[in-house]
Amino acid sequence: MLSARGLFEEILDNDESFRLFCSIAASGEAQGGWENGRIAALVPEGMRDLAPKITRHGADEDKHGRIFHALLKRRGLEPADVPPATDYTMLLEQRGIGLTHDKLRRNDPLTEEDIVVYLSHSRVTEQRAADQMDMLTRYFGDHPLVGNAVRIISADEDNHLAYCHEELLRLAGRGHGRTIHRVLRESAQAEIQVYREVSIAVMGEMGRVLNWSRPKAALLRAGIHGLYAMERAGGWRRMVSLTMPERRDALGGPATPAPAF
Repeated sequence: MLSARGLFEEILDNDESFRLFCSIAASGEAQGGWENGRIAALVPEGMRDLAPKITRHGADEDKHGRIFHALLKRRGLEPADVPPATDYTMLLEQRGIGLTHDKLRRNDPLTEEDIVVYLSHSRVTEQRAADQMDMLTRYFGDHPLVGNAVRIISADEDNHLAYCHEELLRLAGRGHGRTIHRVLRESAQAEIQVYREVSIAVMGEMGRVLNWSRPKAALLRAGIHGLYAMERAGGWRRMVSLTMPERRDALGGPATPAPAF
């Protein structure tokens, strides 16, 4: 019987699949770091109090990218080319979710609504990241190679999610509630579709590298489609609720270092 733990153990034990896994993860984190850095630079004047937190978010994402590259280096591996079909961030942008890279490359200040869109989109994607890292921490938090990395990243993702909840609730109190509600729903509906597509693409690449049998590959695809069906039926709602987090000001202060990496 297939299990998430067994699949990840198989991926971690093979150099080529591990190389692909870390490369995909590092690429996504690097994109997130760049996006947050640009957003921090373009925050409108009336919301400059958010700039240090957005900068911290970007610094965390950059740190995560360095961690994945360090994991590759420890195994004596070079980064692999990332297949476009596994590019989660790019596929979300193509669906019109979040702020476009074209807008972020310009030097025009963002609007208050742009920041609402950014935070709403982040609340959805950070939920996915936090869920994934929580799973990896449960299974591999004590792993000799990746345990420290997944614990560090998981803690950061929890902070990112708390920050999104707190800031969105604050903005809802300033009259942005209707926009937040709309963007959260649109982002979640698009995200579950993109996550399904990316998961199928990633498992396809892993199956090629690890020489999975056709029945095994088919079973994995069925599992991915099953998860999507559950999320479409109502699981997506966990991505759009807002509750004040226990940890307030989670991104106050500088990014936490990861000296081991």
